Amino acid sequence: MFEFDQYLGFISFLTILTIGFWLMIFLLTFVIPYWLIGAFREYLKYGRDRNKLEEKTK
Repeated sequence: MFEFDQYLGFISFLTILTIGFWLMIFLLTFVIPYWLIGAFREYLKYGRDRNKLEEKTK
């Protein structure tokens, strides 16, 4: 049926596929939302600071 090198190739293929699958799940559920929320909070923070600076210069 399978020779040993074919068996190792199949196992390594499944390992890489599984690692890629879980990496995509991790990125889509944790990293990307964390990045977007952090960027939005930073935008709000610096937007407020910019408005305060504009009011002081008037």
